[in-house]
Amino acid sequence: MRRFTAVLTVTLVLIAASSGGARASATRRLSRAELENKIRGGWAGQMIGVSYGAPTEFRSNGRIIDWQIAWAPDDVSNSIGQDDLYVEMTFAEVLDSVGLDATSEQFGDMFKNSSYELWHANASARRLLNNGIKAPLSGDPRYNAHANDIDFQIESDFIGLMTPGLPQEANRIADRVGRVMNYGDGLYGGMFFGGMYAAAFFESDPRKVVEMGLRSIPADSGYGKIIADVLKWSADDPKDWQKTWHRITEKWDRDDACPDGALEAFNIDARLNGAFVALGLLYGERDFAKTLEVSARAGQDSDCNPSSAAGILGVMLGYDQIPDQWKSGIPKIADTKFAYTKYSFNEITASTVARALKVIERAGGTVSDTDVVIPEQKPKAPRLEQWVVDPPTERLQASSGAWTWSDGWTPGSSNTMSATAAGSEATLQFKGTGVAVLGDYTVNGGRAEVLLDNQKAGEINAKKVPNTNDNVYWFVTGLKGGAHTVTIRVLPSEADGLLRIVRAVVYGK
Repeated sequence: MRRFTAVLTVTLVLIAASSGGARASATRRLSRAELENKIRGGWAGQMIGVSYGAPTEFRSNGRIIDWQIAWAPDDVSNSIGQDDLYVEMTFAEVLDSVGLDATSEQFGDMFKNSSYELWHANASARRLLNNGIKAPLSGDPRYNAHANDIDFQIESDFIGLMTPGLPQEANRIADRVGRVMNYGDGLYGGMFFGGMYAAAFFESDPRKVVEMGLRSIPADSGYGKIIADVLKWSADDPKDWQKTWHRITEKWDRDDACPDGALEAFNIDARLNGAFVALGLLYGERDFAKTLEVSARAGQDSDCNPSSAAGILGVMLGYDQIPDQWKSGIPKIADTKFAYTKYSFNEITASTVARALKVIERAGGTVSDTDVVIPEQKPKAPRLEQWVVDPPTERLQASSGAWTWSDGWTPGSSNTMSATAAGSEATLQFKGTGVAVLGDYTVNGGRAEVLLDNQKAGEINAKKVPNTNDNVYWFVTGLKGGAHTVTIRVLPSEADGLLRIVRAVVYGK
């Protein structure tokens, strides 16, 4: 592996104003070697972080991990098969093959045809895409019940790595990629990360990096508010990360709208997990081991969070300055392809450098054989959009008295109810402002129409899309509070299509 020792310099250039005066316009200069070193450090950091946290993922929900996290340099090989890396690389491949102007629909087409396993917002998006709902609607909360989940956030690192010092360019790309599967705070997670990565090319202070990332998203968003809290609380208690963790969880680890996390300790919300990334950076103090430990021990999605925290720190330090105890296992696998991709570590680094050069030139910078000059670009937040869901209030299993079943429905394992006969009806009575009906998608899944308060409200297609782990049959939010009735009526199918209802999640004030 080549080693780089190039020096980062910052240059101020005076540009004559059209009025005849002069104004100072800052540009920043990186050697080509330093640019590559930092990008290489970002990819290495992700690999180290995800392999460090992999054994802990969702094993500690709502509590700090208090057991030993064992890791050895050769464990980094675990990263080759991690979705944190191969999903973002397939999005990067769209940019390599289509170009920087690839649309949400083009990113969605790649996602629709991908062959790896997906869950949550990603799975819902792929199912929608396969059923004719194109991006960006595949991430819209009118269709995707996981729009606020973490999915885009953990797949966005590649964007920040190709936009050095250019947070507005990062947001432009994030807006097209992130809407494939997310919306609102789910989208802002990727923009926050992109802003931090962009800043990390030139900032040495983790607090400034987090602050710059925050400026890339609306301050009034839920995501903006939780990061502002982390910044404030970490300043109040700069040495006690566990005290800040408790303040985060007491205020924010509640009322998760995700149908799987509702009223459970499991929380895959983008905001909470993004706060744990910021926690790791702020209390890690540029120390690689400490950054990994804090972001992983915070729990929940505890492989994704240290992956991004270490990726951002890897850019700040550069590959050369990542301690050997953490990176020494990488050279052995540097030419091994990541699962489902055409890229190895060396190849994704080269690909990212090539895209970064194009982005720099498009933003008005210049590229030479030895240096890049990057115009100063301030973060700019997009317009505010929020999907606000009332808190979950009940989980109503199919065996609950809230459900009534006509002839044609039969009980199954785990208190489920199944039907194949056309005309079979299931009726749910609930009080609230929203509901999600959960069931099993199967290879012989059938169809049903849904009536809400005796009005046609949608359809269910329970046929499973391959490698897609989704369970939301139908959902609605934003209803007037009070009593409501959902009726699910099985439609005719060619081969006795199956519906299997598991439960409903009710939302309300």
